[in-house]
Amino acid sequence: MSQNIKVGIDAASFDIPKIYLPIRELAAALNIEPAKLEKGLGLLKMSFPDVHQDVVVFAANALRRMLEQENLNPSDISRIYVGTESGIDSSKPIGSFLLSLMEELYGEGTFEHCDVVDLTFACIGGVDALHNSLDFIRVNPDKKAIVICTDYAKYDLNSTGEYTQGAGAVALLLSANPRIISIDNKIGVSTKGVFDFFKPKRALSKKEVTGREDNPEWFGVLETEIDLFKEQPVFDGQYSNTCYQERVKSSYFKLKKLLGEDGTLYSQWKNIIVHLPYSFQGRRMFSEIYALDSDFKESLPKEVGEYADKIKEIGKTEEYKTFANEKFGPAEIASSNIGNMYTGSIFMGLLSTLYFHHKNNTELTGEKFGFLAYGSGSKSKAFEGVIEKNWKSQTEKLQLFETLEKAKPIDIDTYHTLHKKELTKSVVEPQGEYVLERIEAENPVLTGARYYKFTNP
Repeated sequence: MSQNIKVGIDAASFDIPKIYLPIRELAAALNIEPAKLEKGLGLLKMSFPDVHQDVVVFAANALRRMLEQENLNPSDISRIYVGTESGIDSSKPIGSFLLSLMEELYGEGTFEHCDVVDLTFACIGGVDALHNSLDFIRVNPDKKAIVICTDYAKYDLNSTGEYTQGAGAVALLLSANPRIISIDNKIGVSTKGVFDFFKPKRALSKKEVTGREDNPEWFGVLETEIDLFKEQPVFDGQYSNTCYQERVKSSYFKLKKLLGEDGTLYSQWKNIIVHLPYSFQGRRMFSEIYALDSDFKESLPKEVGEYADKIKEIGKTEEYKTFANEKFGPAEIASSNIGNMYTGSIFMGLLSTLYFHHKNNTELTGEKFGFLAYGSGSKSKAFEGVIEKNWKSQTEKLQLFETLEKAKPIDIDTYHTLHKKELTKSVVEPQGEYVLERIEAENPVLTGARYYKFTNP
């Protein structure tokens, strides 16, 4: 570690929706064979926000849980950095909402000197927040930081992304001498500006809405266009997979070069933690790296089509399947039961892996984990960490798999009304959690302001 100071993740917490749609129900509605989603992509449950939930709610619940779980004082926290691609305001960051909510709990002004900001780069924004904050702690080893990844992965009904939806937040406490995992500061980066997945500003012609040519004022809009906000992205699934594969491959071999590693890098990793837009994405995308960083490399053909066929062939071997089950399997458990958490997906994969080993009484201390992050647009970061001696006691606090089991299924009709925002009453009554109370619609200097409150248990 830089300057012999270990820095990394000291504690973790999370918040996810309490309801989910069974993938089999969605498959039936879409006329898709359930096995294609369950066995092909590893999808079992698709978590979905309730009426009272949004990304601020998820983040606030995870943050409050972290502060109480670790018995932290506001003065202990120097920064709260949020990674998200689901921002609810083009100016006001989620972090500022969190400070005001925490001050209601701890007292006015208690977080005044805490630095907050939101970082956005599709699904890799949380990793950017992590690395930025770890560098801060390397320079200030007496300080602590919290990184929160909070997102809502929403896709259009009947789109090819619909079955990969999910939501939730992961909070990470970062410090020197961390109890869970220390993270090295050698990072392989690969970036390229592309349009594989994005959320552009969109607009409607006012004429289409009003049916008039003379551009009348329409709810305060004087322009000829009406700006349209959609949570759903514009995306090309196949192209995005290609971008994912190319960026991850490039960042992996850049990291290998930075580490000066001559052998197979991934063989040194107990588990591989990747961004999972769907559960089996990691294992399906890694087969090329598996071949290139091994003896298979010598047998790979040069011709593009033959090369691709050979990679697919390697990915179907029993040897690779065994490798994938061992390296990726533990992270897939949570992903299969939650869905895509965007920025939080890679970190939920870490929590799932740790909790799997905790439940199986595995001794992990001193083991290396490899991380391969990805964000559309596009960027990948490859890095590694070492599991620290108190990982098990910290992991036990998560109660991750037990929490997943408590989620309640909804039917396809309820899901559709939630998706179209037609439902006005919560499916599961909130208790002991933050809720979106109201959005200001009357006061002209506060139009659109969102107000939250904590509901007592």
